[in-house]
Amino acid sequence: WGQTNMVDKKSPLIAVSVGEASGDLLGAHLIRAIRKRCPQARFTGIGGELMKAEGFESLYDQERLAVRGFVEVVRRLPEILRIRRGLVRDLLSLKPDVFVGIDAPDFNLGVAEKLKRAGIPTVHYVSPSVWAWRRERVGKIVHQVNRVLCLFPMEPQLYLDAGGRAEFVGHPMAQLMPLEDDRETARKTLGVDAGIPVFALLPGSRVSEIDYMAPVFFQTALLLLKRYPAARFLLPAATEATKRRLAEILQRPEFAGLPLTVIDRQSETVCRAADAVLVTSGTATLEVALCKRPMVISYKISPLTYAYVKRKIKVPHVGLPNILLGKEAVPELLQHDAVPEKLAAALADWYEHPDKVAALQQDFRALHLLLKKDTADLAARAVLEEAGC
Repeated sequence: WGQTNMVDKKSPLIAVSVGEASGDLLGAHLIRAIRKRCPQARFTGIGGELMKAEGFESLYDQERLAVRGFVEVVRRLPEILRIRRGLVRDLLSLKPDVFVGIDAPDFNLGVAEKLKRAGIPTVHYVSPSVWAWRRERVGKIVHQVNRVLCLFPMEPQLYLDAGGRAEFVGHPMAQLMPLEDDRETARKTLGVDAGIPVFALLPGSRVSEIDYMAPVFFQTALLLLKRYPAARFLLPAATEATKRRLAEILQRPEFAGLPLTVIDRQSETVCRAADAVLVTSGTATLEVALCKRPMVISYKISPLTYAYVKRKIKVPHVGLPNILLGKEAVPELLQHDAVPEKLAAALADWYEHPDKVAALQQDFRALHLLLKKDTADLAARAVLEEAGC
């Protein structure tokens, strides 16, 4: 028995489950980092193309889990639940040395709970936003998993206070993005004039967000154009679906002649090229901060959803840069304040006050340094520790 166990620990079986593209990227980095420490490790579960390229064996199609929006989730729920039952059954039979759920908490924490009950160590990589909303989940998560790997520094304490184990491993975006800012190169890459006012518009990565935010952002651009006739506007489209929707909105007569260029993805280059960024609240705000760009954060949702969310949110700010810096470093114009006049005035304020921009860039640099760690290696070390390697 001792001999068998020794062989097992040399080539541990590590189960990983991801729900969408961002998880696939984290998963691929994690697999590479684990292999550096433990070359014989084997990987199975649910993963995307990047993880498969690292030799991961996916038992189910990860694309089937990449569902956003309440209605879509409800429609696909029977299939998602069937996949989850199948994954639990398969993993109980394979008995991996550890299970790692990457993000997708609604799917992965349920899997982790059943496996943990069966004696399989479980790790959840990327804490849900429990510091902002539904904080009561912390106690439940502590029962579902052995350990939580957190991307933000304020998260571990919440789990420790609830009797769990958690650590801050840094944010992979901070590790991948350069610390130094280079606007000139970004403008050259995009073929944009060095001396003109440039504003980046990031209305969201989902069609539902585009429907709410893009018309407001385009009306804001028209107001800025009156103020700065030489201005150019850049918009990185996240997907083909959002690109199509943006094209439909831009065909409206009111937006004719708006000097706006829609660019396939390249959000980081677009942000670096800009003097100021108008961005929908979400992960994109962190990317803008890591590009050291002044921004105005906005968001609009249905009045009913807004009333519900406002009651539940437990933090004074909604933008990640403001939450992480513990102050309103950049303006947040939400719901009733998300109107073109206010948004345009806030963007113009950044453009016309380079001294304020310079102070903000110092804050963003400090934030970048705080979040910059060897995330994949720290996560790999924790996972192998849970696996008993």
